[in-house]
Amino acid sequence: MPGHAGAVHRPRTPLSRQRVLSAAVTLADEGGADALSMRKIAQRLGVVPMALYKHVANKDELLDGMIDTVVGEIDPPVEGADWRTTVRLRVLSARRMLLRHPWASAVIETRMKERAAPTPAVMAYLDAMIGVFRAGGFPLDLVHHALHVMGSRLLGFSQELFVDSPGPAGPPDRGPSPGRAPSPDPAALPPEEMAARYPNIAELARAVAHDAGSVVGAGCDDQAEFEFALDLTLDGLERLRIAAAG
Repeated sequence: MPGHAGAVHRPRTPLSRQRVLSAAVTLADEGGADALSMRKIAQRLGVVPMALYKHVANKDELLDGMIDTVVGEIDPPVEGADWRTTVRLRVLSARRMLLRHPWASAVIETRMKERAAPTPAVMAYLDAMIGVFRAGGFPLDLVHHALHVMGSRLLGFSQELFVDSPGPAGPPDRGPSPGRAPSPDPAALPPEEMAARYPNIAELARAVAHDAGSVVGAGCDDQAEFEFALDLTLDGLERLRIAAAG
């Protein structure tokens, strides 16, 4: 047949974990994360569904990988910027990421509640943000309060990131608590590796972990953190009121 002998057969792009995750993110962008299935991802990639399991073991691992993929889109710190500018720009970048991927905030929140620890990319992001506060002159206890106050805004949305189990005397702790929630499962990541990979989180966890006598049991004092955030908000509003009146 004319032209057949000269036809060039391009090799198929090898399947990889990143290709699987990218296809999953695209499908979630189009139809939401709830509509995802291995069959749909396989169809998008032109492979059989079983081929995907060489790269993601199950739906939970797929969702975790998708979270890390989109969190990886958050802009890196601007060189030479002060702490406030750096935090503001990265949070706004995180918000733009969520606008590109409307499903992501719900998946992040759900997986944070279900996992023993945040995903590696989220851990790395939080570790870097703690480092920004520390480099800006914040003592560890104030960094701890700042994380509670900002909550999930660090990742661009306004739901809480972490929910601990209820203590004997009060409601569950709601807010990122480096002394408790954002720490990897010890069976999965030894303390030495934790400290080497996420040094800022490890330092904060050692400095601010509460004992079992805390008002809500082991973990962070929910009432104290709530009042700190409330007072900080009221103080800020008072400064704005004075500036407007002046």
